Amino acid sequence: MGNHRLKSLLCATALVAVAGNAAAGEFDGVTLQAKLIGGQQYEALYARIGEWEEKTGAKVDVISKKNHFELDKEFKSDLAAGTLGWCVGSNHSSFASQYPSLYTDLTPYLTSDFIGEYVPSNIAASKIGDALVMLPRAQFDVSALYYLKSVYEDEDNKAAYKAKTGRDLAPPDTWDEYKEQAIFFTDAPNFYGTQYAGKDEAIVGRFYELVIAEGGQLFNDDWSPAFNSDAGKRALKWFVDLYEAGAVPPGTTSYLWDDLGQGFASGTIALNLDWPGWAGFFNGEDSSKAAGDVGVKVQPAGTAGVRTGWSGHHGFSVTESCDNKEAAASLVAWLTNEDSQKLESSAGPLPTRTAVWDHVVSSAEGDAYRTEVLKAFQAAASHAFPAPQTPYWIEATNLIYPELQAAILGDKSIDDALSDASEAVDEMMQENGVY
Repeated sequence: MGNHRLKSLLCATALVAVAGNAAAGEFDGVTLQAKLIGGQQYEALYARIGEWEEKTGAKVDVISKKNHFELDKEFKSDLAAGTLGWCVGSNHSSFASQYPSLYTDLTPYLTSDFIGEYVPSNIAASKIGDALVMLPRAQFDVSALYYLKSVYEDEDNKAAYKAKTGRDLAPPDTWDEYKEQAIFFTDAPNFYGTQYAGKDEAIVGRFYELVIAEGGQLFNDDWSPAFNSDAGKRALKWFVDLYEAGAVPPGTTSYLWDDLGQGFASGTIALNLDWPGWAGFFNGEDSSKAAGDVGVKVQPAGTAGVRTGWSGHHGFSVTESCDNKEAAASLVAWLTNEDSQKLESSAGPLPTRTAVWDHVVSSAEGDAYRTEVLKAFQAAASHAFPAPQTPYWIEATNLIYPELQAAILGDKSIDDALSDASEAVDEMMQENGVY
């Protein structure tokens, strides 16, 4: 056995202790540079970095903190320029396949027992081939429907909706009902029926899951584009119709996740498809005007009878070029260990460790809102499906989203927008030798 492999195995044995109870002085004098995702729902965990520093003697220098879309650009720039002096990076199952050479295999630095404490499906989605390139944090993402209960309890709304549709007013179970109710509730510019993320991978992911819900596919089996279809046209029409009706804020085509979170928390949005990480924020007295008025239920279904369920999870990775992988892997394990996941999941995010799932279920007893959230997201998770597992996913979304925007803004017809997007993705896939 080579010295490097022996060292790795010895470090792996030591690391499990560090991950659960960091060993005093284990990494005295070590400084790790990190690039981490920023945003309200992710920040609480980072307080634990100070605990790890105190226990191990190491220091963490966070040199970048941005959303994943901006981090993605930064990572690609670093790869192109060879500026990879940093060690720890935020990662996501939707982005990871783009970086086959950026991150190291964490397996040599962890025992199989430690890895076995994570939900197996999350670990499987954290690999590129056989290499474990990411440890999942308690940020498993699938979207459920948040809504303001007061708009459904209002007697005038009930009567007007019944007169208009012949149906009783209740939170929607289909995307057609969702659109109809969003338009019905809108009283612009003071109150809007809904909102959606309108750029980057965010809108393409929403479009993707609506295409699935309408009975279609984004890609064929050979990765040629399949979304220029009847299902794709129905899906895009949903976005277009809401925008044309003024049922979404006028700036929605520039929105990303933080914009949606702040929007629903303002109490001026009736319906909001969103991630579990916002659950605590939406119902927090100090953070949300919607607090005490938030309902949560399983996401609606499309005309094919399929519920939307685009999903993924966040995690942390260690760069291949890191000069102290043992310390970096220790930090990544610390940030995703049981205590860290209990901390994150207490605000609503779904854990990726089996024992923490049990903890979340038991700790929700007696808390009506948390029980409702957990029930909704457990149902939502049963309909989950991942982003397309191709290294060209993000590149494809960068070609698709401007065309979706063009249709929403009325600059192109739905047919032309999807045709142009399909042609661009097809050309990109062929240029990369995919088929």
